[in-house]
Amino acid sequence: MTDLEETNTITIRANRKNVTIDIGTIIYVLMKRKDAEIHVLSGEVYVTRMTCGELVKKLGPDFLEVRRGCIVSIMAIYRITDIAELSNGEQLNISPRRRKEIVAELHKKQKEIIGNFTDIGTPENDDEYRKHYSCFDNMPFAFTDIEIVFNEEKQAVDWIFRYGNQALAKLEKKPLNDLIGHSFGSIFANMDEKWLRCYQRSALFGETLRIIDYSPEIDSYLNITSFPTFKGHCGCILFDIGDIKYISGSSDAAKALKMYFGAISEETDRNLSDNISR
Repeated sequence: MTDLEETNTITIRANRKNVTIDIGTIIYVLMKRKDAEIHVLSGEVYVTRMTCGELVKKLGPDFLEVRRGCIVSIMAIYRITDIAELSNGEQLNISPRRRKEIVAELHKKQKEIIGNFTDIGTPENDDEYRKHYSCFDNMPFAFTDIEIVFNEEKQAVDWIFRYGNQALAKLEKKPLNDLIGHSFGSIFANMDEKWLRCYQRSALFGETLRIIDYSPEIDSYLNITSFPTFKGHCGCILFDIGDIKYISGSSDAAKALKMYFGAISEETDRNLSDNISR
């Protein structure tokens, strides 16, 4: 979608009932004979009887057929090499013969979609960002608003810090003046692209995500929540896991932790299985 606030939908018949799906949540579609498997952001897969031609017409121009019977959202594609790498970590096979054509079409459509982003409502300078996010200035956790940087082909390649509080400066081990207005890659030469994949999903797909991983840039293990803010931007709340002090306040605390980490484990196992099977 060209606007995260638009809600274009399709209605399908799945599990003997009508289901309405926001097109903006569809990652890709796989055709299995006469059935279509519609994969959405939540991880759910809807199976419906529909032809590929019918789906292409209903989904609109923001999707790309990377091989026969495999239609992928333009915004879900991180990059194409010998395969289509998606921003959620999944990988899909593409048609080898059509690779150059697919890449050219991807770049063309990405330019059209991202080129239609508007700056309406977005702060225009550092002072406006500080004013907009002033309530975060003295928060005890790191917070930043970042703007995704695209190359000429409109592929996400980096991000710029547009706002950050003092807790962010402490976490990143850099003065705020060395962060605000600068790209992450220009500050940290050892930039790990796993962060960019996550932030791209929040900024372009409108997802709220949690990433828990090691940061080689600052030699710390981080717990990050990213969420959409302005067009092409996302906000990030960051915690150094080493600084988190856990307090078991009730008999339900252990159950809550088990549910939390159990859910993460199930999602991880599912993602690994999906990547292997594709």
